Order: sequence, then structure tokens, then C-alpha cells
Amino acid sequence: MAPRRAALACAAASVLVIAAALSACAPQPGATPGPNPPSASPTGSGTPTRSPAPSTAAVPIPADCREILTTGVLDQLGAITLNDPALGPSGVQSDGSLICVWGDPAVPGTVLRTTIAYMSRGPALDMLNGLLAEGFACYTPDGGTRCEKTWFSEPDLIPEGRTLFWRQDVLIDSSFTNLAPSGYTAAIVASVFG
Repeated sequence: MAPRRAALACAAASVLVIAAALSACAPQPGATPGPNPPSASPTGSGTPTRSPAPSTAAVPIPADCREILTTGVLDQLGAITLNDPALGPSGVQSDGSLICVWGDPAVPGTVLRTTIAYMSRGPALDMLNGLLAEGFACYTPDGGTRCEKTWFSEPDLIPEGRTLFWRQDVLIDSSFTNLAPSGYTAAIVASVFG
């Protein structure tokens, strides 16, 4: 019984750490809103809250999937196809988000998909707290919050994973199957946030 209580206490502490980290990243009120106006969203208490307006102009979402990566990461991706229509939507979307899909439809089971989109603090906090409950490891590098988890698919044991990074109302969300270049997310974070 005692180990179960300790595990529950540890999980609760992890959720509080993420909540505190996201609170520290919250923009200052009173400035110009970004491209998506703040919207009311439910919190864990059931009380709607309004996301604060960003303190500066919104961080621009890039429009080029290659430009956001370093030479080292691009070298690891080599000749892998970028944004093949057979792998679903990609490129700049109508809402201003960017979807980058690395993979070859002729080689099933090897793909890396990244979406960079605006997400205000409330929904981001809810999502990241939910990921903690799913076994994701979350921490606070580079002025933001990063959550990640890897696993092996059944029955073929192919490596899969997901990494998310949130900062200043921008979410970078990458999922991979058998394709995880070293330094990929760090390169995108450096490119987007400077």
C-alpha cells in the first residue's frame, strides 16, 4: 500500500511541476494579441478562463520545413522524401500552421511528422498534464516545456515516439516511426525561437 501512495504522490508532484513551468512561461497581459485571438477554455476546476494576450508580437511560425533544421539534422535525413502527398497533409496550412512529413510511401513504417501551430497556455497545460498521465517525461529546457516518450510497436518492435515542445503560445509536436534524427527537436526550437 505504501509504494502505491508514494507513486500517486510522485505523479501529483509531476503535474504540479508542469503547471508551475507553464505558468512561468505565461505571457504578460496587456499587449497585442497574436494571429489567433485568445479563447475561453475550461480548466481542471471546470471554470472557464481566458488565455492572456501575448506581451509581444506572436512568434512567427516558419513556412519551410528544411530551413528550420541544421545541416547536421538534414544530413541524417539524407535522401528521405519531404512532404510526399501520399503521406497526408503537409506544408503551410490554412490556419498558418506548418506540417512537415519526412518519409517515403514506398517504405512503410518509416515516417517523421511534425506540426508547428499556435496553442494558448490553457489548452497546452491541459494537454501536457494529460501526457504525464500517459507516461511521458516532461521537463523545462530552452524557456519552454518539453514532453517526450518512446516505445516499440507490437509485434515487430519498431521504435516509435512523440516529442512536444511548448513556449510562447507555439507548440512543436513531432511523432516518429523508425525515424528519429538526433537533435531534430532542438534544431526546430532554436530556429523558431532564436
